[in-house]
Amino acid sequence: MPTEILDTTLPSMRRAADILRAGGLVAFPTETVYGLGADARDSQSLHRIFSAKQRPLKNPLILHVANIQAAERLVKFNDFTRQAAAAFWPGPLTLLLPLRLDSGISHMVAAGQDRVGIRIPDHDIALRLLNSFGHPIAAPSANRSNHISPTQADHVVHDLDGRIDAVIEGGNCRCGLESTILMPCEEGIMVLRQGVISESEIAQKLGISPTIMPAAAELQTPGQHCVHYAPNAPLRTDARKVSSDEVWIGFGPDQPNATLNLSLTGDLDEAAARLYATLRQADQLVRSSDHFAIACAPIPTWGIGKAINDRLIRAAGRRRS
Repeated sequence: MPTEILDTTLPSMRRAADILRAGGLVAFPTETVYGLGADARDSQSLHRIFSAKQRPLKNPLILHVANIQAAERLVKFNDFTRQAAAAFWPGPLTLLLPLRLDSGISHMVAAGQDRVGIRIPDHDIALRLLNSFGHPIAAPSANRSNHISPTQADHVVHDLDGRIDAVIEGGNCRCGLESTILMPCEEGIMVLRQGVISESEIAQKLGISPTIMPAAAELQTPGQHCVHYAPNAPLRTDARKVSSDEVWIGFGPDQPNATLNLSLTGDLDEAAARLYATLRQADQLVRSSDHFAIACAPIPTWGIGKAINDRLIRAAGRRRS
């Protein structure tokens, strides 16, 4: 059956919550990307997520909760991680924390590990769904595994139509990149996945400069594969020259002749918000023309630019340095 498209009215929120209670899958918007939600307590429902996305079972999921009290019931905070939650929640920060033995969360969420990623989304629709459902929702991005993440409901339908029960149409995601993932460690705090919240913001608010997880480290969170967020067409990054058989994604006012442009004004926040939609558009242009590949112009490496470059490097199938 085709995936049901829900609006954001109260009856639709109740309908979405009922689908989750019945073991179904609902895609919903957050400030980062669209998530594919299931009851985090129900292993059978969670198995449907992995099947729908064709996602490896060893790849952990992220818990979404409505408030800090709900998070406290599921995971163990220390003083530092509680400070991080106070600074950035609700918002695009995921904390990898020890799972309580009595949490009731399925082992599939953490993929057999003793820690789980958890966050409070900063999005009215996501919070309304969480409150209507009344339980934690496990949600990876609502796309085929390793493919370009979805920032519009149409992206979800394109990837998963007929494989999930419903998607809530909530417009474009505001941030456009996944959450930053932090984990406490002996050195203080480690960034497991670069995201919307930059290292400089973390250092400013928490008084400590985070370290970046080594590329060869063991998989602990989503988004750590060296091939991820990838279009079907080959992608070349840091492209300063473009051939005639490439779709050119530019950045900034110096590239007005680019086929597509992440931000004509050189705004990194705009570029982040437009990244995945632009990659999907470029991929479509390759399929519908005589182009062979995608070439993306260099992106500055400060602020959220680091996360944009991380996604582009993985989309191109390379490990970040």
